[in-house]
Amino acid sequence: MTSSELWTRETADRYDAEEAENSSPAVLDPTLDFLAELAGDGRALEFAIGTGRVGVPLRERGVPVTGIELSEPMAAVLRRKADEDTLPVVIGDMATTVVPGEFTLVYLVYNTISNLLTQDEQVECFRNAARHLAPGGRFVIELVMPPLRFLPPGQTAVPFDVSDRHLGFDTFDLVEQILVSHHFTRDGEDGRYRRGASRHRYAWPAELDLMARIAGLEPERRVADWNGSPFTGDSGKHISVWRKPVA
Repeated sequence: MTSSELWTRETADRYDAEEAENSSPAVLDPTLDFLAELAGDGRALEFAIGTGRVGVPLRERGVPVTGIELSEPMAAVLRRKADEDTLPVVIGDMATTVVPGEFTLVYLVYNTISNLLTQDEQVECFRNAARHLAPGGRFVIELVMPPLRFLPPGQTAVPFDVSDRHLGFDTFDLVEQILVSHHFTRDGEDGRYRRGASRHRYAWPAELDLMARIAGLEPERRVADWNGSPFTGDSGKHISVWRKPVA
């Protein structure tokens, strides 16, 4: 069993509603453009495909997509949108699960590599991506930059969202590179808040590049967003692309 926390039926059933903004064309279209260009005429494999927020519309653009997903409830929500013949999904963890065939693109979006809570598992995730890639194929990761610059001495928490319906903040274990995202979400109009938390292992871009090297992948591109903005020291996240060499 991977160290990733399992997403429950309750979480899966409300996931799409809570991520409606990230599923809007304004947010999602640049992601799909980026991935479709890299996939070309080949097949794409999505690690941690979830409810298909990215995989389903990418398939609708004509890219054959296969998914790996640890949570059966999340995969069940995806299955309401696309059948097995249209978008095959294998239940398993993204660090070790193997699916048939070769792919021109393997991708892992929305910070999900951080769900693997050990460095060893994150390295195995890179190795698993390389295992599935055809020569010349690419592995793409979307990941936030750890907001440690916002931590003054003695502080362990950083807020990332303060709104009428949601309060969110991260707490950090700087030794183990673990952050916990805490969420207080208001359900309904009675003023009550639902509390949730999830653990993540953050990693810096240089550490990811070393993981890629261990897996036999070469760095090709790093940008700040799906529109291709330059990555700088002030960027809040990065989109990184590594390529499997052509033998």
